[in-house]
Amino acid sequence: MSVEITAIYASLLAILYIILSYRVAQRRIRFKVGLGTGQNTELERAIRIHGNFAEYVPFALLLLGLFESGGGPAWAVHAGGAGLLLARVLHAVGLTLSSGRSPGRFGGVVATWLVILALATGNLILGLA
Repeated sequence: MSVEITAIYASLLAILYIILSYRVAQRRIRFKVGLGTGQNTELERAIRIHGNFAEYVPFALLLLGLFESGGGPAWAVHAGGAGLLLARVLHAVGLTLSSGRSPGRFGGVVATWLVILALATGNLILGLA
């Protein structure tokens, strides 16, 4: 059971997670808010970007690792990992630029859902074959 490709994307996503975490900490210091948002919209957006990442990425990575270890083709594992990474960057950039609708935020969310759906489907196909 090997997950070398998943390890690459998990590592890249971990680096992105640290960047997002740092952005929250940086804003907490700048706005002197230790807990919550202090009703600061910039801090609130940074917290939600970080939180949304934490809500979706672990589950997606689990599916990616299961797909790879279950025999999913390398190209499809790379597609899932790269798609997830791109989706999370799009979401972070889109929500950073606007708390409302934005192409990046929308594209990031939809792409994340599609990656999860594709990996779940791929795992079902591999598991039922």
